[in-house]
Amino acid sequence: MASLEIESHYKGLVGGVDEAGRGPWAGPVVAAAAVFLDSSSLPPSLLNGIRDSKKLSKMKRENLYQELMALEPFNYGIGMASVEEIDRLNILQATFLAMERAVHSLAQRPATLLIDGKHTPSFQGIKAIPVISGDDISLSIAAASILAKVSRDLIMKNLAAAYPVYGWERNAGYGTPYHQDALKTHGITPHHRKSFAPIKKLIEF
Repeated sequence: MASLEIESHYKGLVGGVDEAGRGPWAGPVVAAAAVFLDSSSLPPSLLNGIRDSKKLSKMKRENLYQELMALEPFNYGIGMASVEEIDRLNILQATFLAMERAVHSLAQRPATLLIDGKHTPSFQGIKAIPVISGDDISLSIAAASILAKVSRDLIMKNLAAAYPVYGWERNAGYGTPYHQDALKTHGITPHHRKSFAPIKKLIEF
């Protein structure tokens, strides 16, 4: 269960960073940074409810997102990298760029950031600590995962209104059978990641 135990090992402000959307075939990659400024005032619904966004139902995830957005004091930032940046840089470097933008948008600069996974970007003047399966054990990382996931889902829902045949409001741009069938019938859009093998194969075909 996610807690603030890892955060307590570091001095000063400590935040968590996570991303959503590395695997989809379409849409941007989105990252979030979350810093609990007063952990003693966290309500039980957040302390007990926050966990890896992938392990939450859509309704629970969105409810926690709304609760996080209304929390005071709470320091958070959202950043993204576009499809063009993904294709130009590669998905890992684009993810780092999204993380850097999320951290840059924080109102207060933390001393330490816990990054989900084994790779970390460089943040000038901030210590970055990789935490494998961080969204399972760090409350800050898990909160960031919820912010990133819900933010990205909203982006994909809005894109789905313009491109309704791909089912992005349901599959978030992942290569589901429905999405694959739509690609075969309707082709690619400007929001598809042309550097990803399945999309590249379609273009070549």
